[in-house]
Amino acid sequence: MQAKIVMTRMSGDTFEETKIISFKFIKDAYTPYTYLTARIYAEESNYLSLCEISLYIGEHLVHHGLIDSLSAVTENGRKIISLISRGFTSLLCQNQIEPGLISNISINDLMNSYYELPYVTHEDNSELGYIYVKDNSTMWDGVVNLAYKYNQLYPYIQGTNCVRVTADEDPPHFTYDDAQLTESGLAYDFKRMISHFDMSDLNGDYGTYMLEDGVAVTRKIVRHKVFELDREFLQEPQEALEYRAKYAKRGYFRYFCRYSGYNGEDLCDKITFGISTAKRIGRIVVTGDSTGISTELSVYYDGFYAGGTV
Repeated sequence: MQAKIVMTRMSGDTFEETKIISFKFIKDAYTPYTYLTARIYAEESNYLSLCEISLYIGEHLVHHGLIDSLSAVTENGRKIISLISRGFTSLLCQNQIEPGLISNISINDLMNSYYELPYVTHEDNSELGYIYVKDNSTMWDGVVNLAYKYNQLYPYIQGTNCVRVTADEDPPHFTYDDAQLTESGLAYDFKRMISHFDMSDLNGDYGTYMLEDGVAVTRKIVRHKVFELDREFLQEPQEALEYRAKYAKRGYFRYFCRYSGYNGEDLCDKITFGISTAKRIGRIVVTGDSTGISTELSVYYDGFYAGGTV
């Protein structure tokens, strides 16, 4: 299996780079874009007008994004390109809308009515809700808020740049036995976890809306967060605390496996590898170098995925 990077100039012309020294592709359920770093032996002479990067692994297009940074250096007579690219959905984190309460808005309205973002698509969803846009809030903040109100899930990116606010009901299912894997294991990450939340009421008084996270407390984690009334959850104030508790322990526990190659898995596809039932994929990391291509797939157990506490 081989990987290739397709580069697009501002004119629309494209060319391929296949002499990849190394690359790392990351796709995570809690990151609203795909992420690519790569080093390449340059085959072209002019890289000044580049504006798009695509990564193919075998026949699978896994990344299409902007160029965050690119450098070209000559080492031992060979030009080496180093680049960092984020998917076009990263623009959702960099575009703001006017502050205030916006009622009767859907994902379709939010994604289609403000800015035209190149290559960014979205799930067709016209269910109405409301968002409260805070100062410096982004379009992605609005997507997150609506998604949680719809089904208490966190939105994710399907394919290269498609925003989804509901989980695919009939995703592909991948199964791996121990003989197919090079590694499997588990990992914890507690650094973001909050133990206690206290939110003020409409009068500015504290002590009305409170929540204690049992997962944090039982692990002797003491971190208190105090904040003003979150107007994004005016109809259900307690949900503001519940959402924050889930987000604070996002991805805190995961099972993972690794295998050689890449078979086209995507976020929220289902996978079975030594766990009793199929679970949705929450993180994908594909790396490649002179030794070949390797894929790591993770299943999250947290407030949003796989039912919670482990």
